[in-house]
Amino acid sequence: MIVLGIESSCDETGVALVESTGTGVPVLRAHALHSQVDMHQAYGGVVPELASRDHIRRVLPLAEDVLARAGCTLGEVDVVAYTRGPGLAGALLVGAGVACALGAALRKPVLGVHHLEGHLLSPFLSSDPPQFPFIALLVSGGHTQLMQVEGVGDYRMLGETIDDAAGEAFDKSAKLLGLGYPGGPALSRLAEQGDPAAFRLPRPLLHSGDLDFSFAGLKTAVLTQVNKLADALQARRADLAASTEAAIVEVLVKKSLAALDRSGLQRIVVAGGVGANRRLRAQLDAACAKRGLRVHYPELSLCTDNGAMIALAAAMRLQAGVQQARASYAFDVKPRWPLEQLSAG
Repeated sequence: MIVLGIESSCDETGVALVESTGTGVPVLRAHALHSQVDMHQAYGGVVPELASRDHIRRVLPLAEDVLARAGCTLGEVDVVAYTRGPGLAGALLVGAGVACALGAALRKPVLGVHHLEGHLLSPFLSSDPPQFPFIALLVSGGHTQLMQVEGVGDYRMLGETIDDAAGEAFDKSAKLLGLGYPGGPALSRLAEQGDPAAFRLPRPLLHSGDLDFSFAGLKTAVLTQVNKLADALQARRADLAASTEAAIVEVLVKKSLAALDRSGLQRIVVAGGVGANRRLRAQLDAACAKRGLRVHYPELSLCTDNGAMIALAAAMRLQAGVQQARASYAFDVKPRWPLEQLSAG
């Protein structure tokens, strides 16, 4: 079974082909990605209307590129998958519309995929894929969640952010420091030159006794330091960036270890854009190695939004028998769609 996956939830257009043999992990045949970062930089963030228009321009050429690189024709595609939500409504509609039109033209079934499920399952495409069950730390855009994952479609929420997510804390702090868009990667690069102990910043909810997160207070603390430094900010930016990153990472690592302790599981998956952060990977690897626990990540190229994770999630749901692709081509999208509301059917 060959699945064509289309991702268009925000500011990246991704297309991929995944092949499932019915047993084992589906294989990625080819994928292509176009990032809109350069287009949105002038505005300091994603402009939804521009994002939607760019998806329209990019999705079909990317699909042609993927098919050519995989040595596959459209007629060989068995299922067309697309991101149904969550995300920007207009951007989601582009991917959904193209996928359902392709499905109708090819007389092949289509399947709408949950964006976060794609991230959660993306480490299965890595050179060191996980095994069920595991704890998942989802740190993607506006989402920071800890899930207990028993199998495909079997997810239980353990904790989530009650305000800003980790990715938002990175981006908002970067903006306060005068860094460019996207802010998170820029802050992490600057942090490599600074002292993570230079500023005493809060670790919100670190000792709350639950597995929820909160990063709004950290952003406020960074703003306070920026105002205190005033003209001296330029000389201390690297230190403040490093201290901010250290605060975010410490909370993520300790909450993740607490989730492992409570569940009794021995394996954790980290997925989403923040999962590419070097400090997070280094500290979580070290802490888990000390306890004899396993950590799994997506390949770095698959940490951000991409079509491969959408095709993979569709293939794994179909392979596990938890969902059937449909031959009806009317569609809707779900800009707000909590992962815990994802049904198995």
